[in-house]
Amino acid sequence: MSQDVTIIITDRKGLKHEVQAPTDMNLNLMELIRMYELAEEGTIGVCGGIAMCASCQCYVLNDVLKTERNEDEEAMLSEAYHVIENSRLGCQILITAEIDGLAIEIAPEQ
Repeated sequence: MSQDVTIIITDRKGLKHEVQAPTDMNLNLMELIRMYELAEEGTIGVCGGIAMCASCQCYVLNDVLKTERNEDEEAMLSEAYHVIENSRLGCQILITAEIDGLAIEIAPEQ
């Protein structure tokens, strides 16, 4: 049975958006941001979601996300701008029931 989760996304202009995300479509956070058009077209997910560009970098703002960065994510973030301790790549965060209530901020453009 499908379940929607709520994700709070602060866009690059500082506006907060509370969006609903389906857990049964194998989406990731980068695709969700694109789906709701919360970043200018062509500025997020440039590589298509394969952890090769860091254009979908975001800052995790609460303790909901329990997964750690994977090796590809670590490698890409080591070369990116605006990286801070809570930086993640949106393309590497799957929309699952476990992330209901996740709050993130989209990082500035690379």
